[in-house]
Amino acid sequence: MKLNLKETFQSFRKRTKIVIIVWTILNLLLFLALLFGGGAGFFPALIFFLIWEAAIWVYYIYKYRYKPFHKYGDWVDAILFAVIAATVIRSLFIEAYQIPTSSMEKSLLVGDFLFVSKVNYGARTPMTPLSFPFAHHTIPILNIKAYIEKLKLPYYRLPGFQKIKNNDVVVFNWPDERLDRPVDKKENYIKRCVGIAGDKLEVKNGTVFINGKESYTPPDRQFEYMVKTNGAGIPNKYLKSLDITDYFGEGELYQMHISDDNYKKIKAYPNVISIDTNLHPAGKNENGNIYPYDMNSLWSRDFYGPIYIPKKGDKITLDSMTFAVYERVINVYEGNSDFERRGGKFFLDGKEITSYTFKMNYYFMMGDNRHNSADSRFWGFVPEDHVVGKALFVWLSIKHDIERKRVFDGVGYKMEEKRSFSGIRWSRIFMGIK
Repeated sequence: MKLNLKETFQSFRKRTKIVIIVWTILNLLLFLALLFGGGAGFFPALIFFLIWEAAIWVYYIYKYRYKPFHKYGDWVDAILFAVIAATVIRSLFIEAYQIPTSSMEKSLLVGDFLFVSKVNYGARTPMTPLSFPFAHHTIPILNIKAYIEKLKLPYYRLPGFQKIKNNDVVVFNWPDERLDRPVDKKENYIKRCVGIAGDKLEVKNGTVFINGKESYTPPDRQFEYMVKTNGAGIPNKYLKSLDITDYFGEGELYQMHISDDNYKKIKAYPNVISIDTNLHPAGKNENGNIYPYDMNSLWSRDFYGPIYIPKKGDKITLDSMTFAVYERVINVYEGNSDFERRGGKFFLDGKEITSYTFKMNYYFMMGDNRHNSADSRFWGFVPEDHVVGKALFVWLSIKHDIERKRVFDGVGYKMEEKRSFSGIRWSRIFMGIK
């Protein structure tokens, strides 16, 4: 059947024509925003324009020409509409996200469901546009890839309402993921942005300093403590009443991740003899697990840096230290796979260089649960093209009871956890994120 778009458009109802015209105008504005505000070239911007324009035409052509002749036409119509609407909303405006781990406790809890804004920092256009709707990188149950890499597009971002600020809670794709997924299909992480591009960051005694000044302290920040009792222990019922969920031990000795407020309450508990912060001293180097994995740096999770966070346009002089800190940035994130050091000299594209100018802004992320968070201290900077959006508010929070028991696995004893649904945290619904 030959398709004439002009005749097809004329056959649509008046309301449908208005929808298509409005859609096309908005799509054209998106094209111009990408072209002049997002740094995209003409042809990449045109590809996005054609993809979005094709979506609305495919939907209405099916609705008017094919739906009446299909047994399941109403179902297909509903699915097509839902896919288009959800894709537009998730790509350009807002997306739901679930807290999977305790790295942000007690600011954000396991079981919190968030809305993440794409418009605050500017929506990042899809870099892997051919993907299964409503899935991130894997199709549930089938456990197969939810995307096709035949069409890959460069990184572009629409103009936003604001820049990333110090202490914003940010969702991003985990840059250190080594599964060879495209940037926008890497695992989603959520942390607090403690350092922005151009900052100098240092951690001393577990406290973050930015440009020489003590940084903002999240009110529900947690540290790890070793708690010693007189042997009588601390009742689980009491720990539950304080909402202390991240702990191990029983009887005489406990290892707890608790906030400053709960620290005072545990310290005052009658059975407690002592409570000490489990700070890792400078020089420990965490067995080489601290970024930048240079055994000579001797940094730890609690004594880290000073380290400079790269800013777009900044030029650094290359030496052994800057090479260790920024090698992955230059080599992987900025696409210079042939950047290398040979005999104390540095080479890019086969030519010797003594300095390097950064192409992107970078950020330093940390979890509020400072001693139980895999963050930038362990895997480095977050490039701007990995940023997904800003966490806005909690729209649902589900609580689980955690049952812990000590079991022997044939080698030694370990703690096992069993979680069971125990209700909804009504007080957290529609709670803003600070």
